[in-house]
Amino acid sequence: MRSSQYDILFEPVRIGPVTAKNRFFQVPHCNGMGHRAPSGMAAMRGIKAEGGWAVVCTEVCEIHPSADVSPHSHARLWDDADIPALARAAEAIHRYGALAGVELGHHGFRAQNRTTREVPMGPSSQTVVSYDPVQSRVMDKQDIRDLRRWHRAAALRAKRAGFDVIYVYAAHGLVTPMQFLSRRYNQRTDEYGGSLENRVRLLRELIEETKDAVGDTCAVPVRICVDELIGPSGLCADGEGRDVIEMLADLPDLWDVTVGDWSNDSRPSRFGDEGVHEEYVRFVKQVTGKPVVGNGRFTSPDTMVSQIRRGVLDFIGAARPSIADPFLPRKVELGQMEDIRECIGCNICAAADNTYTPIRCTQNPTMGEEWRRGWHPEKVPPQESEDSILVVGAGPAGLECAVTLGKRGYQVMLAEATEELGGRAVREPRLPGLAVWGRVREYRVEQLHRLANVEVFLASPMTAQDVLDTGANRVVVATGSRWRRDGVARYHRSPMTVLDDRSVFTPDDIMDGTAVSGPVIVYDDDHYYMGGVIAEKLRLQGLEVTLVTPAPLVSAWTVNTLEQTRIQRRLLQIGVRIRANEALVAFQDGEARLACTFTGTVQPQPAKAVIMVTARLQNDTLYDDLMARSDEWEAVGLKAVTRIGDAEAPGTIAAAIFSGHRHARECERTTGQEGVPFLREIPALGSWPS
Repeated sequence: MRSSQYDILFEPVRIGPVTAKNRFFQVPHCNGMGHRAPSGMAAMRGIKAEGGWAVVCTEVCEIHPSADVSPHSHARLWDDADIPALARAAEAIHRYGALAGVELGHHGFRAQNRTTREVPMGPSSQTVVSYDPVQSRVMDKQDIRDLRRWHRAAALRAKRAGFDVIYVYAAHGLVTPMQFLSRRYNQRTDEYGGSLENRVRLLRELIEETKDAVGDTCAVPVRICVDELIGPSGLCADGEGRDVIEMLADLPDLWDVTVGDWSNDSRPSRFGDEGVHEEYVRFVKQVTGKPVVGNGRFTSPDTMVSQIRRGVLDFIGAARPSIADPFLPRKVELGQMEDIRECIGCNICAAADNTYTPIRCTQNPTMGEEWRRGWHPEKVPPQESEDSILVVGAGPAGLECAVTLGKRGYQVMLAEATEELGGRAVREPRLPGLAVWGRVREYRVEQLHRLANVEVFLASPMTAQDVLDTGANRVVVATGSRWRRDGVARYHRSPMTVLDDRSVFTPDDIMDGTAVSGPVIVYDDDHYYMGGVIAEKLRLQGLEVTLVTPAPLVSAWTVNTLEQTRIQRRLLQIGVRIRANEALVAFQDGEARLACTFTGTVQPQPAKAVIMVTARLQNDTLYDDLMARSDEWEAVGLKAVTRIGDAEAPGTIAAAIFSGHRHARECERTTGQEGVPFLREIPALGSWPS
């Protein structure tokens, strides 16, 4: 059982007319399923409730067609037809005694309305946040009355759907009430603009009218940004952010406090520690008698207790930690701290929403698969045979596969060629800013230590003959991948012909400690985190570094993980030169040649070394050798050889973990079985218009 020091986390807390059974609060977060996959969304939220969260909220819920942010798939309560989908989520949450929350929102001028083709509107005329050639119109008094009416109607629908906690949303710059609060966006001269009291007017009206509509049985919290992190030109904790809370102090039933935009509120671990928001939000409890929830990638129960005891928060809010481990509260309650899958702050979850796909997580491969594959984060099916299984390679895929197979009850041998478990999950966390990512390895190694049916063999490189000699019935090849040094990736689809191989290196070389001399070029045609991290590492060693990329931005894909701006800023601050929209086309005799990706114009760049951050090659020799000897399998009792993770196709650590987990769950399935391997929600056909 848990230590008494954590008892405070399990005290009930009143929120208006309802009571939360403990202090664990899953704040609203996107999931990429929303109105397009309501069963998937409901099952995911239900798992959180089963895991012990006292309050489980939806993502933002559009209240009207003029708030359309498709192709993002958020919740919707446009009209009564949307009630059943949301009711399914509320029902799933209630099944385990949690309060169900819904975050009502209208996106104002940030809504492109691509599907509905409604004209965006806001406090003032603004361009939408994307590059769509669209601009909003100024809301007149009737528009404001309409917005209030839509919000009230959505609140009543939410109550009918069974929700206990019905939000007024004014955070992240995403929604209309926040746009009215902000002097940057609100240039009105009527009673809804100008002074802070006027700019607060719409938010006050929405709170009062929502409480009037549903406040008899439902709690009405406000989610608000208390500091936009842009100084006095915006809301800030020592200025108007505090003033707004003081003006409305006890009007809502709870304050859900956020900081900055989404990239700040869900700050990647590379750029912010656990509890990073405290300095901005700690004033709130000083000026209100209502409970306060905040977030900050809380993963440590000790940090949670500290936040409560010091009067910073009443509830421990979490989005990403609840994704990495939906059973975090239950594990704290039972004293199973070592079983917590800690969030690593990589923001793969955010990337799913930004790429319009169902949510996923590096640490939790079952996230988003609860309904469509029937996966539970804490339960796996028992073994289906007495087969013994050999897993070759203990990187992310191999570790996850071995752990999951072991939990299913199989006899497992895990062979690792090096003297350390983890593969890339032990190497990459030694790079600048990625230390927290080491939790991928730490969690799985801890689980391995408790599985008596899993034998681990270190310093055990395997040949095909070695594998056949083990007598294993099934073999899983998880031998990973290696970075290419020939330039092949997106710009070059075949190897570069003019390269001084003696001075061309890869991230593997840098992680192995190979010394290079400057000036050095980091050529990034991978576009995720590795190019920026390698450039940072070399620059911190004192080398002159130029990062060259065919993309218009450094680490361009990290726009999706909410960190691109910070990565490029950091590199510029430490003196890394950046040459975007250029491709490396040759390198010899101490000179690189860089071609403009638009015109093809070539320019020279002095360099003593080039680091190729391009594509990767599968380490598939063992797999190929085993397949070539398939006629020998039957004699030694070998039934199947499968490759997983980067050995099958190089990808993210999240993809490797998923691959290992999936194989462990499905290892006895017939190869090449027909049909879609997961459930789908199929839209109903409507009638033809008359």
